[in-house]
Amino acid sequence: MKALNNIFKRASEDPRRVVLAEGEDPRIIEAAVTATARGIADVTLLGNAASIEAKAVELGLDLKAIALLDPTASDAAQRYADAFYELRKAKGMTPEKAVELMQDPLHYAQMMVHLDDADGSVCGAVYTTGDTVRAAIQIIGMAENASMISSFFLMMLCEPFHELKGGVIFSDCGLVIDPNKEQLAQIAMSASNSARTLLEEEPRVAMLSFSTSGSASHAAVDKVVEATEIVKQHMPDLAIDGDVQLDAAIVAEIAERKVAESATQGKANVLVFPNLEAGNIGYKLAERIGKADAIGPILQGLKKPANDLSRGCSANDVVNVIAITVVQSQTL
Repeated sequence: MKALNNIFKRASEDPRRVVLAEGEDPRIIEAAVTATARGIADVTLLGNAASIEAKAVELGLDLKAIALLDPTASDAAQRYADAFYELRKAKGMTPEKAVELMQDPLHYAQMMVHLDDADGSVCGAVYTTGDTVRAAIQIIGMAENASMISSFFLMMLCEPFHELKGGVIFSDCGLVIDPNKEQLAQIAMSASNSARTLLEEEPRVAMLSFSTSGSASHAAVDKVVEATEIVKQHMPDLAIDGDVQLDAAIVAEIAERKVAESATQGKANVLVFPNLEAGNIGYKLAERIGKADAIGPILQGLKKPANDLSRGCSANDVVNVIAITVVQSQTL
């Protein structure tokens, strides 16, 4: 896993402060200890300290190098509530509601990132994706060059039988259900930036469809073609093909036959799916049948890193997302 190993190497060379909101979950505790031992992050666990410590004892884990913080007993709680009220008062936030929400570890974690008390957050082992993303947007906010938040999976293809080797970005497989052409273009641009950040390669983007170079006529194909043109207008130097079928996106011989003047030449490292239905099915096929390792969903388009987890995640999954969060922070 050269790409993933490189992410861990970069994280260990410049560790950042990462806050984990679900600090009482055994998977999160184990991940915090592992990430700390590997030297990739300075970790803060949110939750009841006594509960976290008791669970660590049950797991046989040592928390001496990890900060424990209870939002309900924090000296910073009022300062955070005041900041949240100022952020959201135009949207109907009251001082009382702000105080209440800053008792919640999810909102507290995002405020730590917003106020530079942490460099990134990782949540979602217990909280839903909707709650995680909503809190991140409300508190951290979107990056200047982003019009929306989307997500991606870093798919690791490292088995001997994988013809396509290394890391590939799949987007959007976890968040935006049915993007219009402008949103699809934004997903592609964000995903290309994610590829450059994490893979340290020039992105080669395939805008996937059931059509290649207009081989089929349908409104769904038109959306992909029009989104591709929008991306080209904003990022004229980006290698991007669209509309393109999956085989032509990743097999050079097929691209040569089916795509005239292909920019990616059948070597795409960013696959942009036309909607969430296709994306979710696509990454799970690659993971379950193709035996790729799926890391994510990782959020893109925020001012600062705030990443989501699957509620079925393992401790190792959390460690991988911590490492990615650190590398994302390094590029800001």
